[in-house]
Amino acid sequence: MKRSTFTALAAALSLAFSAGALANATMSKTDYKAAKTSIEAQYHTSKESCDPLKANARDVCKAQAKGTQSVALAELEATYQPGRRSRYDARVAKAEADYAVAREMCDDKAGNERNVCVKQARAAQTAAKADAKAQIKTSEANKEAGEKTAQAQSKATKKIADARKDAALDKRDAAYAVAKEKCDALAGNAKDGCVSDAKAQYGKS
Repeated sequence: MKRSTFTALAAALSLAFSAGALANATMSKTDYKAAKTSIEAQYHTSKESCDPLKANARDVCKAQAKGTQSVALAELEATYQPGRRSRYDARVAKAEADYAVAREMCDDKAGNERNVCVKQARAAQTAAKADAKAQIKTSEANKEAGEKTAQAQSKATKKIADARKDAALDKRDAAYAVAKEKCDALAGNAKDGCVSDAKAQYGKS
């Protein structure tokens, strides 16, 4: 798909699916249902606009339309029922949507280049989800700390530290997978050295 087509589609969907444009914090059930119906209708329109495209360009277009729909619905839920969990779900939906589009775009490549592309897409998804998980755990911990007791504050501090550590580990594992995949383009001693360097960089034995 041409870049201009992507840009136009993204702009249109962003405008149509913006939760902020569709609703506010005091959204009524009627407005919520109307917004949801609008999102579904826009998705079908966007999906149909992909039909004239060919091969992988059409697959990418459909993945983008589907992803934008998923994000819009998640953001709508976060607006209609605001809270830590709904905001987390919206961030995860965004990570899933970005991955789906990136994964489809990798199909335009071949061999090791394609494999690396897939690993990079997965790494980006992992990082986004790890950040979302760390954010919700930090939010929960801060709420506990709000109890203003020494025990609560200590427990919150540990929870925040653990959340950040888990996120860092997830990101490092994903980055290592990308680095290791790149080594597959090499052979012999060069490949062995590449793998060894990757292990050393990311603390793998």
